[in-house]
Amino acid sequence: MMTHNFNLRKTTAWLMAGSTAMLLQSCAIPFISTKQADTTLPAHFQGSQENTEPAGNSADINWKDFFADQHLTALIDIAVANNKEVNMMAQRISVAQNEIQARKGEYMPFVGIGASADKEKVGEYTRNGAVEEALDVKEGKSFPKFVGNYQFGLVASWELDVWKKLRNATKVAVMEYMASIEGKNFLVTNLVAEVANSYYELVALDNELATLNENINIQQNALGVVKELQQYARANSLAVKRFDAEVKKNQSRQFVLKQQIVETENRINYLLGRTSQPIERSSAHFMTMQPKAMQAGLPSELLANRPDIRRAELELSAAKLNIDVAKANFYPSFSIHAGLGFQAFDPKYLLSMPESIMASLGGDLVAPLVNRNAIEAQYKSASATQIEAAYEYEQKIINAYMEVANQVSNIDNLDKNYQLKNTQVESLTQSIDVANQLFKAARADYMEVLLTQRDALDAKMELIETKQQQVSAVVNLYRALGGGWKTADATDVSQQK
Repeated sequence: MMTHNFNLRKTTAWLMAGSTAMLLQSCAIPFISTKQADTTLPAHFQGSQENTEPAGNSADINWKDFFADQHLTALIDIAVANNKEVNMMAQRISVAQNEIQARKGEYMPFVGIGASADKEKVGEYTRNGAVEEALDVKEGKSFPKFVGNYQFGLVASWELDVWKKLRNATKVAVMEYMASIEGKNFLVTNLVAEVANSYYELVALDNELATLNENINIQQNALGVVKELQQYARANSLAVKRFDAEVKKNQSRQFVLKQQIVETENRINYLLGRTSQPIERSSAHFMTMQPKAMQAGLPSELLANRPDIRRAELELSAAKLNIDVAKANFYPSFSIHAGLGFQAFDPKYLLSMPESIMASLGGDLVAPLVNRNAIEAQYKSASATQIEAAYEYEQKIINAYMEVANQVSNIDNLDKNYQLKNTQVESLTQSIDVANQLFKAARADYMEVLLTQRDALDAKMELIETKQQQVSAVVNLYRALGGGWKTADATDVSQQK
């Protein structure tokens, strides 16, 4: 008897040792690599004075204060509220928020209520059948052919989050939710800039059309002069035809501009989430409008102001936590399950107290042992995703810096360009009167007049386009700095911080 107990204890010890060894083997985790994102940026933007402390950052200005045109601010207000992509993004944010609630529920106990009913006839040559046959002989009466099983009550299960897998998954959901909010902010930033650029393009087209109409009037007056001179044999029919052709060419150009105006209006209406309708605008003072003075601030401020960078940062943090979530799959999982209710073979006994009361309590410990390919693949994929997110974060930072640097340089070059073109337009405008006077005095031919008028028109059109590019460069710098998504409340909060 002592030998039997010794062998039993020895066998139990070997089983426990083997189980422990297998458990440790199941926890062996393969090596993976991760990446720390490089967020280093120059101290100042290229071309700025390194020893000059920036006075501020234009990105902190709310778009309602940034744009002075009331028609434009009204359009942006409609776009932010009605744009279809913004509204779709809002629903994605709602989905991400619901995911947080779902993840939170995973590490809380699950409690349910259920009921079941069934009848069973077992085979005669089975264990249960033999027991029934023995009871029949002992009791002297027949055992029921079909035995019922009725039960109802509460069931509960709870996975113990020992390795923080479920809690980390919840944190991942929170970060993804916050990243979706930053995604919406970035969408709003681009939307504000796109509406503003389209609006200024529309205003520029109005000015181009007005300039073209003025030039057509000048050319029609010149055509009248040539026809009058032809009557006095001081001009020939070739000059008349050439002046008439020039007028017709520019009149046809009117319809090209009108079509561009229609398409630009429709583009704005699309951004506003509505069908085609006229766009109210202020076009009269476009050429005298001075571009807004911009303050680029420090490059490091891009990390806080640019929604796409903030989104990439959150996605990187979520990717890091996902590695911990995937790593926890190598460890044993612990769960508890319990039940409490009533059970009986006949419904009339179901509520008998305490005979029909049933209760259960148990626990499970499960660890992966053989064929862990899926877990290892998920772990390695989490590592690759984290490295990808780090590279994407770095790329967003570099792209943001380059966008700001390009627009700062663009504003400076466009200002110099505009000044020279403005001087050119003034000279060519004056040359039109000189050419007309010389032509009337027979000291210049009609081709000089035509070329002068053509050059003046082209220069005026280029001047309008340069003005539009100036304004657009300011808008694009505002977007590149991360402006346009902050509401008045958000601006106040950031200032309080």
